[in-house]
Amino acid sequence: MTTTLHERLTVALHSDPFQAAPNWPPLADAAPVSRHDRFLTLLEIYDLTTAPLERVGVRAAWAGHPTIAALKLRLEQQWLADLAANESLDGAGDPVAAIRKIAAKDRLPRVYRWVSEQASLDELRRFLAVEGGPDAGFDDLVALCQIGLSGAPKIELARNYWDEMGAGEPAGVHTELHREMAAVVGIPDLPRTQLPEAALERAALGGLLATNRWLQPEMIGALGLTELQAGPRCRMVLAGLKRLQVPERAHAFYAEHAEVDPRHGKDWLEQAIAPLATQHPDWSPRMVRGARWRWQVNAGLFDSLEIAREMLPAA
Repeated sequence: MTTTLHERLTVALHSDPFQAAPNWPPLADAAPVSRHDRFLTLLEIYDLTTAPLERVGVRAAWAGHPTIAALKLRLEQQWLADLAANESLDGAGDPVAAIRKIAAKDRLPRVYRWVSEQASLDELRRFLAVEGGPDAGFDDLVALCQIGLSGAPKIELARNYWDEMGAGEPAGVHTELHREMAAVVGIPDLPRTQLPEAALERAALGGLLATNRWLQPEMIGALGLTELQAGPRCRMVLAGLKRLQVPERAHAFYAEHAEVDPRHGKDWLEQAIAPLATQHPDWSPRMVRGARWRWQVNAGLFDSLEIAREMLPAA
């Protein structure tokens, strides 16, 4: 049986980073066996920097190891080439207009109407386990995205982050609302190895942007697109929860996003992206590019779920 790169990396990361031999881990020329393997491997590497420390422990020391850093760079270069090959040619003269145009395309994929109108409770659980919700560490991404900014963009991202933090109310923190919703609905905690390739790629985009400082403009565009598109999708999930008579205490997460994300998207464009385009004109096409990347990984996931809903992993 072929050993995947992800399996080899996992073995390596469970060894002591402070006692490793100079030629360990033996991954200098290692290659993934598939795109699915590529994203599993990258997500494992991103965890070293972005996952809670209590989860990764001393393994976090591997993040700066030359072999791990070189492996990360090789895999990301392949991925960035894929993203560039699939990019559309929307004009970026006005980044606000360009990102609005991207956001309007497939703002509400058909699979969300299925969730709203037809999905059974078990199908809803499996869909949400793969789709992951609009947060997926969004608060941490916004925090990282503020580094080095100033003026109106810094204030806007801080305001957005404060909303993510429930405006100071611990019970209103969005990640806490998501945990409550997941517990009430009974969403299965699927191992990454059971997720489809498109779901892994979508999840990995945040790690790509968060661990490469040079991609800050792309990160700003990608997060802005997330805010612009989340509102109507969350309304469809909320409608599905109500139709299936899921207890009301599970509604708050999607109700909150359905209400505030359209405002967040508008403010992100006007108070962050527009002034940043003035401050740094060379950032304009890059912010648009980041929005396209987010749209691409979204489209890949939703297309795959629309084509083959029956392939959602079993609960």
